[in-house]
Amino acid sequence: MRVTRELPTFAAGEVDVSFVIKGYEEVVAADTAWNEHSHPWHELLWNEHGASTAVVGTQVWCITPTLGLWMPAGQLHSASAVAGTSYRAHFFRHGTVSVLPDVPVAVEITPLLRLVLERLGEPDLTARSRAVTEAMALDVLRPSPRALLVHLPTSPLLGPIVDAVRADPADQRTLAGWATALGCSARTLTRAFRAETGTSFARWVASVRAQHAVQLLSRGFEVDVVADAVGYRSASAFGAAFRRTTGTTPGTFRPR
Repeated sequence: MRVTRELPTFAAGEVDVSFVIKGYEEVVAADTAWNEHSHPWHELLWNEHGASTAVVGTQVWCITPTLGLWMPAGQLHSASAVAGTSYRAHFFRHGTVSVLPDVPVAVEITPLLRLVLERLGEPDLTARSRAVTEAMALDVLRPSPRALLVHLPTSPLLGPIVDAVRADPADQRTLAGWATALGCSARTLTRAFRAETGTSFARWVASVRAQHAVQLLSRGFEVDVVADAVGYRSASAFGAAFRRTTGTTPGTFRPR
């Protein structure tokens, strides 16, 4: 069963709120999708366990317990999460000053940031302690140098490739093979991928595989099973490719 939740669209700051930072958490009981919407406040999305996805235009972001996503106020986005995902959202009043940009950006969910955000959820926190803790949360928020991000090409030329690889990340067809299938040159596809995604076909495929792998790893699948599911001949080859793409090991995303 898949549940779709409808949320409204707000401009940045359209609704004023009394809080500076407010937390929300939920474990979704069924596969859940959120329609395209926007909030009047900034939002930090991350998960207690499991992996979820947010889509901003042609950008697909993967959110995990160690890598969150900063969503600026007024930014249109949709999202999805599989059953059992425990997701967290912290809302930041519009106008709150931080070093984060006014565009979606990955945020490292460090142990310190996690502790500070959890402290804000304590019911008996005094006004002074809350103000100090909120200031600390804003101080430690930093963009991450890594992101589980895939840019989706939208041209009719690349559409069949995008659909096939996202449906089956283990697809082994090369750029030359796709060129033959689509009746064009490999050079044409190379230029198109670079223009639409800012990267090469090989790196784009590696990013799609990494996102799919994180989804499986976060659900507890063994590394060798995940490696096979995303098209690698061995766990070691998968691990090397995963580290090149994400900057970390597959074990980072497995349940503790």
